[in-house]
Amino acid sequence: MLTTLAIAGYRSLRELIVPLTTLTVVTGPNGSGKSNLYRGLRLLADTARGELIPSLAREGGLQSTLWAGPERFSRGMLAGEQAVQGTRRSTPVNLRLGFAGDALGYAIDLGLPPIDTTSQFQLDPVIKRECIWSGPVLRRSALLADRQGAALRTRDEAGEWTSVAQPIASFDSMLTEFADPRTAPEMIAVREQIRSWRFYDHFRTDTGAPSRQPQIGTHTPVLSNDGADLAAALQTIQEIGDPVALDTAIEDAFPGGRIAVTNHDGHFEVTMRQHGLLRPLKARELSDGTLRYLLLAAALLTPRPPALLVLNEPETSLHPDLLPALGRLIADASTRSQVIVVSHAMRLIAALEREAASQSIVLDKQLGATHITGADELDIPAWKWSAQ
Repeated sequence: MLTTLAIAGYRSLRELIVPLTTLTVVTGPNGSGKSNLYRGLRLLADTARGELIPSLAREGGLQSTLWAGPERFSRGMLAGEQAVQGTRRSTPVNLRLGFAGDALGYAIDLGLPPIDTTSQFQLDPVIKRECIWSGPVLRRSALLADRQGAALRTRDEAGEWTSVAQPIASFDSMLTEFADPRTAPEMIAVREQIRSWRFYDHFRTDTGAPSRQPQIGTHTPVLSNDGADLAAALQTIQEIGDPVALDTAIEDAFPGGRIAVTNHDGHFEVTMRQHGLLRPLKARELSDGTLRYLLLAAALLTPRPPALLVLNEPETSLHPDLLPALGRLIADASTRSQVIVVSHAMRLIAALEREAASQSIVLDKQLGATHITGADELDIPAWKWSAQ
C-alpha cells in the first residue's frame, strides 16, 4: 500500500506531500487543485508504461505544466504585505513526482532540455534523476537503484553498486529500459506495481457511448477505461467473480432492479429490469446516471483487483440518492484494493468518511499554490527529494 504521494512543480502543486491510507478521499472547492493531483498521479503511472513524455506533450509540454509562481514565498507575500514577485532561483526548474510505501519508494525528476539547435525535439523534457529506495523515506543508505542523466547503477544484496553499461536516453524511464531480475528485482517490482494501478475518469454515457451498443463479448476481468466492454465485464463478474455482490449493489441502488446480459451471436448487450416495468430496458434506453452506476459497479467489483484504484469525480451524472449506495460499493472495493477518490459531492464524501479505514484530504489554494487545509508538519509524512 502507498503511504505517501509527492508532487512538486506541477501546475498549482508547488509542492504537495499527501498522506495515503486504504481509502483516501480528496476534496476541496473548485479550482483548489483536485484535478491537478489526479493528473499528476496519472503522469506518475505513465512512467512505467513509457507514456510520460507523450502525456506531457498532450498537456502542452513541460513548459505549460510547470508551476508558474515564484520558487518560494516570503513572509510578506504570505501575509499580503508584499506583492508576489519572482526571486533569484536556488534550485533548477523541474517537475518532480514520487510515491512511497512501507516497502519501496520511487521518484522521478524532469527538467527542461538544454538548448540544442541540432534537435527538433526541444519540447521534450529531460529525465534528470530517478530513484528507487527501500522503506518510506529516501536515504542514501536505502537507495536500491539510482539513475542520474544517462547513467544507471543498481545495488546488489551485499550493498555494492554496479553500473549498467548501456546508457538510458533522456526521454526514457529506467523502469521501461532496464529489467534484470538478478541485479534489480526491485525495479521490476516497482514497475509492475505501477502498471497495476487503475484509473477511471468520466465514463461516456451520451447516446453514442460504446457502453450503450452491443459489443463482441470476451472474458473481461478488467473494465476498459471507456467502459465499451461493460456487458462483457458484468458477465465476467457473474461467471468468475462475485455475482452476489453485483446483485446486492444493483438492489442497493435500484430496489427491485436486476441486470442481465443478452448474447446476440457473440455480441453482448446489457439489459436491466426495473421495478414496475413490464419489460427490461436495454443499455441504450437507460438514463445517464443508471448507466454510469453500472459502469462503476463493473469497475469496483472487478475479479482482478488492482493494487491501486483511482476514481475521479465518480458522482458525475448520478442522482444524489445513488451516492450512499456508491459509497458502500467503494468501501467494499477498498477491502481488496487501495482506493483514492477525488470528489466534491458532499453526500458521497460523508458516506466514505464513515468508513473506519478512510481519511479525507481537503485541498485549498493560497497565492495560487495548492495545500492541504488544516495540515501541520505532524500530519504530513516525511519526504525527501533526491539531490540532482
